[in-house]
Amino acid sequence: MSAAFFPSPIGRWLHYRLRTSLEVSVVRPELVDGARWPSIAFLSDVHAGHYMTEGDLSALARLLAPLAPDLVCLGGDLIHTRLEELRHLERALAVLKPPLGVFAVPGNHDYVAPGEIDAWSAALEKLGVRVLRNRGQRVWHGAASLWVCGVDDLTEGRPDLAAALSGRRSGEPALLLSHHPDLFEGASRMGVDLQLSGHTHGGQIRLLGWAPFRHSRRGFVQGLYERERSRLYVSRGAGVSFLPLRVGTRSEVALLRPH
Repeated sequence: MSAAFFPSPIGRWLHYRLRTSLEVSVVRPELVDGARWPSIAFLSDVHAGHYMTEGDLSALARLLAPLAPDLVCLGGDLIHTRLEELRHLERALAVLKPPLGVFAVPGNHDYVAPGEIDAWSAALEKLGVRVLRNRGQRVWHGAASLWVCGVDDLTEGRPDLAAALSGRRSGEPALLLSHHPDLFEGASRMGVDLQLSGHTHGGQIRLLGWAPFRHSRRGFVQGLYERERSRLYVSRGAGVSFLPLRVGTRSEVALLRPH
């Protein structure tokens, strides 16, 4: 759709509206573990190649870089329909140099064709991104450790929360990346402290607060949610899916400063 629509005057106008409406949301989730958490930049649903150019992504990275996040997390749907769209991310990732690294999980749009998700993962790893498909990694923030883990996509992949949390030490805080927010029910039961998700685009089109397109059966649309000691943040996403417009909701990248 964007290939034909993008060069037109209305396409250029919609693209301008999308880029100028993007905002950085500073989020301060209250966690109960008492640990000192790193700052986290969370970028999801960019749909590179679909009204999100290489220049757009580079500008977004330059917007984030001065905020100096300790950790950068990519929440899936990094591409729209083709594996080669990952090339749009290369310059942006070169700008972002968080001390604790860049981590990613796949979304449903990253499953562009049978068997290509391994190539998607390999391409990101080549760019210095750690892909967390049902696995985790320990990172150190000062003297404290954090278990950063991620799961496969809920609709196109095979998410395994137990595998993602395998290796976590007793009492160690856990950050879970899951493209689809509906895994939060299980994650909260398993003691995940903070889950970061996208997928919903905040509804993308909201009429008087109502979104005709719903991507969560649990009602997780945007913002912060709580279940016992666990917290979920659902990003509205940086890009768009299918229709190149947003109504009643702005695109975002989130900077989380847990406390």
